[in-house]
Amino acid sequence: MAGSTLFMLVLLGVGIIAKNQSLMIAVVFLLTVKWVGLGDKILPFAQKNGIHIGVTIITIAVLVPIVTGEIGFRDLQEALKSSYAWIALGSGIFVAVIAANGINLMQNDPHITVALVFGTILAVAVFGGVAVGPVIGAGIAYLAMRIVEVTSSFFG
Repeated sequence: MAGSTLFMLVLLGVGIIAKNQSLMIAVVFLLTVKWVGLGDKILPFAQKNGIHIGVTIITIAVLVPIVTGEIGFRDLQEALKSSYAWIALGSGIFVAVIAANGINLMQNDPHITVALVFGTILAVAVFGGVAVGPVIGAGIAYLAMRIVEVTSSFFG
């Protein structure tokens, strides 16, 4: 048995123990793709486009209440009267900007990607996290790295 298959089966076990349906589905899907011989076609596509497809799906889910009429301009106007809404607005902007830098970091620095992906797997499997972690994590890592660079050049 290949090391990658064993690793995936361990992750499946972790998903089962943690009762994490998303992790279980992902592992079973990927192993099935590999075992039926479609890995050479599907896996490179998924690796290249998966994050963008996932972000698009999340964006669709977030926009559903607007298209169904559950929320609209009146709700936005009311929300913006709240200080918490302004905090949420600023947080959304901040996370989106650092996540964009994070995607670039993941594409250009493979060893960082390994650590981020493993951290995300642990968070999903053990702590009930959601698998948007690599993008947000990469953005936070990028920001932290820039802060360390600036601090190091300033003090050292």
